Amino acid sequence: MRAHQKTLLVVIAEATLEKALIRDARAVGAPGNTNTEVRGGGERGEREAAWEADRSIEMKVICEGAVAQRLAEHVLACYAPNYAVTLFTAAVGVFRPEKF
Repeated sequence: MRAHQKTLLVVIAEATLEKALIRDARAVGAPGNTNTEVRGGGERGEREAAWEADRSIEMKVICEGAVAQRLAEHVLACYAPNYAVTLFTAAVGVFRPEKF
């Protein structure tokens, strides 16, 4: 079985952005997403999920490269100036390309 090349976009952000990020991902053509609650720290401090406003999420989107680029540009322009946001991409191989 041959893997088909797609792009994985990972967005780590404040949990308050979760619904907006899901909406934005769909608006730019992402076929779906997987979100998890995460903890960590960086230049804006530690996020330990000790209380509601201290939560972070990690959203993973597997899609075409152009869709990942559009979503990343949108997140950087709209949310990164005012929220703790980290984004990265990776090339991935998928075995069910019709899902992505």
